[in-house]
Amino acid sequence: MPRPLRSAVYRPQEIAILHCTQRCVRRAYLSGVDAVSGKDYSYRKEWIRLRIEKLASVFGLDILAYAILSNHMHLILRSRPDVVVSWSDRQAALRWLQVFPGKRIDEQLGDPTTHDVDTLANDPDRMALVRKRLSDVSWFMRALSEPIARLANRQDECTGSFWEGRFKAQRLLDEAALLACCMYVDLNPVRAAMAESPAESTFTSAYDRLKASAGETIESAAASMQTINREDAAKILKNSTSEQLAKRREDAKKRRGPRVNRDAWLAPLTLNPRATGPVANKEGVRASDKGFLDMSLADYLALLYWTGSKGRADKSGRIAADYAPTLAKLGIAEGMWCDLVWNFKKYFGKSRGPGSPDRMQEEAILGLRKFQPGQRKVRTCFA
Repeated sequence: MPRPLRSAVYRPQEIAILHCTQRCVRRAYLSGVDAVSGKDYSYRKEWIRLRIEKLASVFGLDILAYAILSNHMHLILRSRPDVVVSWSDRQAALRWLQVFPGKRIDEQLGDPTTHDVDTLANDPDRMALVRKRLSDVSWFMRALSEPIARLANRQDECTGSFWEGRFKAQRLLDEAALLACCMYVDLNPVRAAMAESPAESTFTSAYDRLKASAGETIESAAASMQTINREDAAKILKNSTSEQLAKRREDAKKRRGPRVNRDAWLAPLTLNPRATGPVANKEGVRASDKGFLDMSLADYLALLYWTGSKGRADKSGRIAADYAPTLAKLGIAEGMWCDLVWNFKKYFGKSRGPGSPDRMQEEAILGLRKFQPGQRKVRTCFA
């Protein structure tokens, strides 16, 4: 069964929360330990994390959760066209040129020129298209996947595909699906027997939030949001040797910003009901400061640890008293929470919109369909 069109899942001009999955070609361990050659490519996970962190500072999208494994990655993204609207034309143009510089005389210098930014900002038709793309999940995934593939191919001295093909996208329809999917993503290393607990699950959003709550900081990989004068760029190019330009290019790639909390680039977890409007981030490390779950980080981590400790062996176990009210509010049947999280793919793997049965039915009707795959099966998990 072919994957549905992107337009059938979401529209770039509306706020939507999407669960995106991207796999390596033939599910090879291109970011882990290759069983055939014995080579360890695990360091590429940091490439991917750094790229996501940089794009989080550029695009009008919130990174809600992520997990990078040996042969695939998961991302939960919230498109924020309302945040993009709040940016000035010059701000939007500068953000776009940080990722898609196009052809310019100083492409080795790392930052766009003031002339490039002004030229783009003064083109209304082009800016309308740029604004649309800055909150488009497809353009975000393109900006994430393509540079990683090029870098890996250059390192391996080969050509061809690194990623399997089109990324898979599912629209999360309600808070129950969002909470279950976040925990499914954060527990991926535990499910894959790569870690014993979230505290050992490196390259996940849960790990970053845990370390940040303990006070750990990192050097920011956010885009610099600086420009260079066109005349100065021309002088540098004229007076520099090819070796000097190569070194300048490498320095630009390695450039880091000030130290920030480890999870500063991730969207805050707790939703503040008093916060209205775009709530755009002022520090420039992420799109906005808007949360996404009606629970505290401490409660989320406690439920995550509990769910991870039960695993597959407790599919029909009773919900602990501390978490029962939260799950009951979401309409999840008692004893089915672990089954919903650990078998998220079984219930929703072929669905374009995971959620409660009623919400899935509504979404199917809007798409001129009678039902969604998994809609009947998931009823057992909801009261």
